[in-house]
Amino acid sequence: MMKVFLFALASVGILSAQAMEIVGTWQGTLVAGQQQIRTVIKIGREGGNLSAVLYTIDQNPQPNPAGTTTFQGSTLKFAIPSINVTYEGRMAADGNSINGSATQGNTPLPLVLTRSTPATAWAIPEPPPPPVQLAANANIHVEVATVKPGAANARGRLYTMRGELVLAINVSLMNLITFSYDVHERQVSGAPSWADSDKFDITVKPDMPGQPNITQMKKLFKEVLADRFQLKFHTEKRDISVYAITLPAGTQHKLTKSAANSNIPSLAYPRAGMLPARNATITELAQSMQSAVLDRPVIDRTGIEGRYDFTIDWMPDETQFASFGPPQAIPDNGKPDIFKAYQEQLGLKIEGVRAPADVLVLDKTERPSDN
Repeated sequence: MMKVFLFALASVGILSAQAMEIVGTWQGTLVAGQQQIRTVIKIGREGGNLSAVLYTIDQNPQPNPAGTTTFQGSTLKFAIPSINVTYEGRMAADGNSINGSATQGNTPLPLVLTRSTPATAWAIPEPPPPPVQLAANANIHVEVATVKPGAANARGRLYTMRGELVLAINVSLMNLITFSYDVHERQVSGAPSWADSDKFDITVKPDMPGQPNITQMKKLFKEVLADRFQLKFHTEKRDISVYAITLPAGTQHKLTKSAANSNIPSLAYPRAGMLPARNATITELAQSMQSAVLDRPVIDRTGIEGRYDFTIDWMPDETQFASFGPPQAIPDNGKPDIFKAYQEQLGLKIEGVRAPADVLVLDKTERPSDN
């Protein structure tokens, strides 16, 4: 299942002389707006290193891995680059509490951790069993679909699954077309004036039990487009500018083979310029880049098969992430540009070329009726 978590940690760091003081189970409540999120951190020792696992027990009982941890003097620090979170706290003299704060983006939030005992430890719920996935060849259709206006002033967008429901949050008609048909906005012609401005929240209940895969999810949204948006189009082949992802001759990529027993990737951007991808193919990476980041279509010419875990961390320029709304100033984070990041972090190359591509010429569209 594709998910976006507020907070997740499992880390390995440097073992200091005081590591035995930090080993144990720590817990505290993170207050984020109206939310109070109980967090449990279990810190242990693996060989000469510290290890830690964090549970957000009011959100998801799954143990969540990421980042690095250090404990030097009386200061605990950890960083979770995949969700842009850092924590720093100082242990009290009695060794039973840590006064610190967690920062996500530019927003620090107090998080005081207390060493738990068997009598005070919060119970960590058993994780729910994984949902049963639909067969890859299942002929799935929409049973019920609701389409509502998106929340005012909402930013970003999300395609996800909640149990057996398929959701698209804060998406425009153009977003839905490009996601469902794996095309870039430059491959859509004849869109109405409201195709980018009007935003919608869509919930789809499939007509059979089980969790759809990504291909089936897109098939459902195609049906929503045809039924609720009255979308009709024809396809033309045109020669256009694209980006191509390639594996330079004679080199090895730097991707980690995914251990997940699933065909569902996680491709969510915790901030502009970072993509912690899990269980993703390079074709899915290309589709994500063209729908969310780059200003032209992206094609996969690597020949790399299979699903991988990897993280790309770069300094975006003013042309990137335009589909998420008006550009916002992004402070220089010292990271390389996307072209160098692909080479250094993935062992891949991304370059501009011209190639023939399908263009969807829209013949008819309508605003959806209210539910």
